[in-house]
Amino acid sequence: MNSITRALLGATVAFSVAGTAAAADKNLLVGSTSASSSHYGYFVAVGQLINEKADGLNATVVETGATLDNMRRMERGQIDLGLVTTNVVQHAVSGTKKFDGKPQNLSLLWVYTGAPQNVVTRADASVENLEGLNGVRFNPGIKGSATEATTEAVFNTLGLSADYVRGSTTDIVSAIKDNRVAGYVKSGAGLKLDSSTMDIATQTPIRILGLSDAQAKTLTSEMPDISVVDIPAGAADGVPAYKTWSFGVGVAAGPDLSEEDAYKIVKAIMEDKSAQGNAMASVKGVNLAELTLQYGTVPLHPGAARWFEENGYDLPAKLKPAN
Repeated sequence: MNSITRALLGATVAFSVAGTAAAADKNLLVGSTSASSSHYGYFVAVGQLINEKADGLNATVVETGATLDNMRRMERGQIDLGLVTTNVVQHAVSGTKKFDGKPQNLSLLWVYTGAPQNVVTRADASVENLEGLNGVRFNPGIKGSATEATTEAVFNTLGLSADYVRGSTTDIVSAIKDNRVAGYVKSGAGLKLDSSTMDIATQTPIRILGLSDAQAKTLTSEMPDISVVDIPAGAADGVPAYKTWSFGVGVAAGPDLSEEDAYKIVKAIMEDKSAQGNAMASVKGVNLAELTLQYGTVPLHPGAARWFEENGYDLPAKLKPAN
């Protein structure tokens, strides 16, 4: 065998071994959301972290219709993990609301951002608290949104009411500016007010209506699908600290993701110091483990729970795996 033949044979063997190793990687499909959303960019970063840091796993990010679509796909085994909101995944796991009598076999991996629901009113509406919205023209959230549905559930639970006005973000922001509507509920951008609220505030002084301690206690005991959060002073200039209800946005897994694979994925995510924050501003500098403990509403995947316990976190009962 001459030297050229030996070199070619060696190259063939090396290529074959490398190809076999690559083929041995387990392929995972990760459900995200619309490619136009900032959350899609976050999931691209998640996929890259899995591929670079979770040995033996190869992740492909799939554009989807977000939470409900992802949960249906996980149920059918079409994706392995994906974006969910913590309120809707709680409905799915407990078999309530749209999942009445049909609980889904899903578990939480981590939460990466919160969506505080801010009750914003014109300051000149003279509404001092949530009870003061009775009979006042008020938008509970953009028509058809999770915010709208959650606000109405919260108001029903607390015995509150308002003269609900429905509409799109553009319609409602204009109506508030023109003093045809007193206020609305709008998801925050992390611990800050969102851009549409800041747009209103450039022309019209605003007031944020928070929960009383008694209202917060009622929601905590009667609405397990949401969280009550403390927003520190500074959500916008001059806005004092307040309590409000919130849900989180995170990643859940279907029933076929193994404990070992879930552990490797969560470890890669939790040890990352820059990629996720670079992909989505609200994630920058956030302690994802603490955020998961704060917003989580369903049991963690056993592999995720293993990482949390190894790193000294005490899991509340609602996050402990069933088995």
